[in-house]
Amino acid sequence: MIICENASFAYDRNIIVKDINLSIESGDYLCLVGENGSGKSTLLKGLLGLLKPLQGSVTCSFSSIGYLSQSAAAKKDFPAGVKEIVLSGFLGKMGWRLFYKAGEKRSALQNMEKVGVADLQNRCFRELSGGQQRRVLLARTLCACDKTGLLALDEPAAGLDPEATENLYHLLGQLNAEMGITIVMVSHDIGNVEKYAGKIIKLENGIIINGGNEK
Repeated sequence: MIICENASFAYDRNIIVKDINLSIESGDYLCLVGENGSGKSTLLKGLLGLLKPLQGSVTCSFSSIGYLSQSAAAKKDFPAGVKEIVLSGFLGKMGWRLFYKAGEKRSALQNMEKVGVADLQNRCFRELSGGQQRRVLLARTLCACDKTGLLALDEPAAGLDPEATENLYHLLGQLNAEMGITIVMVSHDIGNVEKYAGKIIKLENGIIINGGNEK
């Protein structure tokens, strides 16, 4: 789980998010919502340990974290095949090892099957539609975390058409409800968030304006 106590996060000592108290437990599906500039992405980075708190503390006991950032999700021109991109999710676990293990290849295929892109594994990533690309990146992110890990997503549906957006949120809901995958996500799509997420935290000017309780 993640426990955040009286934490404030800043860039160049300019506080963006302040006095945050919340917890994320195994099996949660928590969404951070709010207007642009409200501090959602900053808080997500702080919860993941990518940004150290200026004040307060954050502790994380998840065994692994798969993180899909806005910058990664926005890239559409990877000059690589789908299978190669999905397998790259294991790079952080490989150390000095040069080749993927058979088990990692099986897991990559299973994750492609989970998100519905197994039939695209031999395609070039940049030839895919936006919705297909997001699913491929989601499969890669799943490779980075195990079953007891945390899946962290920053605006994963940005730029997708309404149908692809709905499909992506439905898929995330299935991963959480049927497989127990813990999800924390930044989103501005209140409609889909309210439909699928178990907990919602709204930020305004860097402050939580609700308690993040169950819906």
